[in-house]
Amino acid sequence: MEIIRTIAELKAKLDSARAKGSIGLVPTMGALHDGHLSLIERARNENDTVVVSVFVNPTQFNNPSDLATYPRTEEADTAMLSSAGVDYAFIPSVEEIYPEPDTRVFDLGPVAEVMEGAMRPGHFNGVAQIVSKLFEFTHPTRAYFGEKDFQQIAVIRRMVAIEGFDLEIVDCPIKRESDGLAMSSRNVRLSQEQRAIAPAIHRTLESSLSYADSHSVNETKRYVTDEINSFPQLKVEYYEIVDAHTMQPVDDWKETDCAVGCVTVFCGDVRLIDNIKYNVRK
Repeated sequence: MEIIRTIAELKAKLDSARAKGSIGLVPTMGALHDGHLSLIERARNENDTVVVSVFVNPTQFNNPSDLATYPRTEEADTAMLSSAGVDYAFIPSVEEIYPEPDTRVFDLGPVAEVMEGAMRPGHFNGVAQIVSKLFEFTHPTRAYFGEKDFQQIAVIRRMVAIEGFDLEIVDCPIKRESDGLAMSSRNVRLSQEQRAIAPAIHRTLESSLSYADSHSVNETKRYVTDEINSFPQLKVEYYEIVDAHTMQPVDDWKETDCAVGCVTVFCGDVRLIDNIKYNVRK
């Protein structure tokens, strides 16, 4: 595996690789875990060359303390990437990516206006800025994203459409710990007590599947919110049940062929997200 720090070197390496076949890109912010490895494994199976970016993107953080405390573990990350059979690890500096401020504003539409978009103003525009740059640098055949960030995938698909990128967005299932907690780089910030409580988020989402069979959308939302809030140190920021394609809230199960429940929960001061798909048509 080669570690690349500059855009110029990355482009040169990938121009040569592209002539030999397909390129798979896995964008990450580092602090890698088995969830990232599952994306890399799929990219490895489906492409001739695999490049993984490791970059904590400042423009998608609307909370300076969240940016400051985001885990950075480059040495461990590079060891993991090498073992996973990655061809190129792109690990640039902030100055390399943003030699001057990125003032682009993307017309991301309704998919970016709800849930994370409402709670974190500017977040998705920052995501679109960095992902579009990575696509411009790498011109991948396919790019891989985890479904834990379900709304983010919809936003990236929208950005691809309006920018005209010629590539395939591949969404991959959530990777979970043995107790059901969605794998996240933020999990390392949980105390031992918080780590023991946090799996209640997924357990509640799972129990809501059977609850939803005999209850309305609004009743199901109240059930999930009240159940999670009943646990010490857990506080729901929002729980929305939305159409999987538009990200818009639904009021009735009949409104969509695929409803997704998206939740954000503070466990202490650590912000965790998760989601689950419902198949309720009445």
